[in-house]
Amino acid sequence: MHTRTYPGGCQCGQVRYEASGEAANLCFCHCISCQRAAGAPIVPWATFAVERFRFVRGRPTQYRSSPAVNRGFCGHCGTTLTYCHEQRADEIDVTLASLDEPGALRPAMHIWVEDKLPWVVIADGLPQFAKVRA
Repeated sequence: MHTRTYPGGCQCGQVRYEASGEAANLCFCHCISCQRAAGAPIVPWATFAVERFRFVRGRPTQYRSSPAVNRGFCGHCGTTLTYCHEQRADEIDVTLASLDEPGALRPAMHIWVEDKLPWVVIADGLPQFAKVRA
């Protein structure tokens, strides 16, 4: 059986990664922290097992955006790449837009909708959660 690999990286190419295996928690995040980190109203994410993720070129700059969270981004071009939460130390979240094939994975829900900007309209029929999926 062949395990699917998802290569990706930043805009300038200084940081490259590979994730493989099952992608979980495919979501659109509307939280204020993601909005500010990416400069965007919504950030689509996928979660992979840390053991199935590796950087193949360069290393991201880490930013501690809250007491339990580190966000990884390219220190050269600024592309938002990863999210790591201490309570899920065996997982890493990857921005779907940083994948070489961003359409390969599709979000299945919206989270942190309580922080959604008022001019964002969600009309895709996907489940919506005020914070995270229960």
